[in-house]
Amino acid sequence: MTENDDVIWELRDLRKTFGPVVANDNVSLILRRGQIHGLVGENGCGKSTLIRTLSGAHQADSGIILHNGAAVALRGTPDARALGIATVFQEFSLVPGMTMAENIFLGRWPGRLFAVDWRAMREEARRVMAELELDISPDAVLGELPVAQQQLVEIAKAMAAGASVIMLDEPTTALGVTEIEHLHALLRRARSNGAAVLYISHRLDEVVDLCDVITVMRNGRVVSAAGETPRDVPAIIALMIGKEVDEQYPKLHATRGEPLLEVCGLSTGRGLSNVSFTLHRGEVLGLGGTLGSGRSAIGRALFGVETVVEGEIRVRGAATRIRHPSEAIAAGIALLTENRNADGLFFNFTGSENITVASLNDFDHGLWLDLKLERRVSNELIGRLQVNRMAESEMIDRLSGGNQQKILIARWLNTKADIFILDEPTKGIDVGTKVAIYRLINELTASGKGVILISSDDKELLAISDRVAIVRRGRILRIAEPKDVTKADLLTGPEETQRAA
Repeated sequence: MTENDDVIWELRDLRKTFGPVVANDNVSLILRRGQIHGLVGENGCGKSTLIRTLSGAHQADSGIILHNGAAVALRGTPDARALGIATVFQEFSLVPGMTMAENIFLGRWPGRLFAVDWRAMREEARRVMAELELDISPDAVLGELPVAQQQLVEIAKAMAAGASVIMLDEPTTALGVTEIEHLHALLRRARSNGAAVLYISHRLDEVVDLCDVITVMRNGRVVSAAGETPRDVPAIIALMIGKEVDEQYPKLHATRGEPLLEVCGLSTGRGLSNVSFTLHRGEVLGLGGTLGSGRSAIGRALFGVETVVEGEIRVRGAATRIRHPSEAIAAGIALLTENRNADGLFFNFTGSENITVASLNDFDHGLWLDLKLERRVSNELIGRLQVNRMAESEMIDRLSGGNQQKILIARWLNTKADIFILDEPTKGIDVGTKVAIYRLINELTASGKGVILISSDDKELLAISDRVAIVRRGRILRIAEPKDVTKADLLTGPEETQRAA
C-alpha cells in the first residue's frame, strides 16, 4: 500500500467567502486512514468554515474535494454522511426536547417502514454510553442534562455513526479532565481501527499530546502544513498569531481588600449543600472540581437561577436575598454563563445590542430609548475589548466565538457590577483572546472588583486564581492557595486522594 492509498479525503485550494470576508483562501488539507490530524488557529482563521465545507454544510466557491482519489460534490450534509463523515460542531446539533437515545440516532432511528424499534435504539444507546464510560440514561431528556453531558451526547452521536472520518470542533470545551481522557482514548481506538480524525482545539497541550500531525491556519490560509508543524506549544502559538507570546497566563496579584461577597451555609434543592466562602475585593476565587461537582451550580444559585432553600448571602456586608437574576444584577453581581449560545447571547440582536441588553435602564427615557447613547456606550466597549468592529452593526452569529465571549464580558462591564462570576470564560477561544481575557480579569481585580472563576482547565484555574475552592458533590471541601492544590485534588477531591494514598 502506498502513502496515497491511505488518503481518504483531500481538499485542494478551497476558497470560501462570505460577502467581502475571505474565510478560506486556497486551503489544502489531507486526511489519512489511521491518523489523528490536528487543526489549530485563532478564532476567525477559517477552521470551522473548512470543516463545515467538508461536512456539506457550506459549498466552496472554488477548489476540489476528493474522496478516495475521485472528485466529489458535497451539496449538503446527507452527501457527506453517506460518504462516511461524522461531525461534532462547536454549536450543538441536538434537540433539547428529545431523549438521549433519540438524539444519538437522530435521522437514522432503527426500525422498519414507519415503525421505530424503540427497544433496540435504547439498547444501542446504552452500549455507546458504556463505551464512553458515561452513566446517562437513554431516556434522559437532553435539555435537562448539564451542558457538559450534552457535549458528551453530541460526541456519542458521531461515534455511533460508525464513520470513517470523524471531525470534532472544540469537543472538550465543556468537559472535565476525566471525560477528556475518555474521549482521547476513544479517538485513539478509532485511529487504530483505521478511521481518520480531524481534531480542532484551542487547548494546544491536548493537540500536541493527541495528534499525529498538525496544520496551522492564520487569516484563512494554511501557514504550516501537516508534517511541517513543530510539536511545541510556544512554536505553534507563534505560527497561529504571527508573533511570540511572552506569557500564556499573565497574572496580577492585586491587593486584597474587605469582603465583597460572603456566602454561609448555602443549599439548594438541586444538589448544593452547606456551601460557605468569602470573596474579597481584588481577589480571584477559583472553583475547581470534576464534571457535575457543583461548580456551575454555585454560580447559578448566586445569580438567582437556582432556588436557594437555606443559607445567607451578604453583599458588601449587607444580607441580600436573591431570587431572580434581576435581583442579582441590582446587587452588582454578573454571571458569564457556561453556555453562551443557550444562556447568554441573543442571536436576533447585533453585537452592540447584546452588550446593552442588561443595562437598558441607563438608556430609558420613558417612552423611548436613547439609541445614540446606547450605540456610543457599546462602541466604546467594543473598542476597549478589541472586538471586531463588525459587532457594531452585524448580528452576533456573524462573529467568532472569541468575539462573542468578549461581547458578553462587555455586557456585564456595562452593568457596573462588583462581583463577576465567570463560568468557563475562555471556552472555545484562541490563545490570543485568552490572554486578553486574563488581562481583563487583572484589570477587574486591580480596580477592586471580585472574580469567581469556574474552569475545567486546571492550568488556567491554578495560574489565574488567588485561592481555589475544591468542589465535590455540591460541597466545598476546602479552600487553599493554588500552590497547595494538585491536579489529583481537582480530579477526585482531597478526601478520595487521601483514601487512595
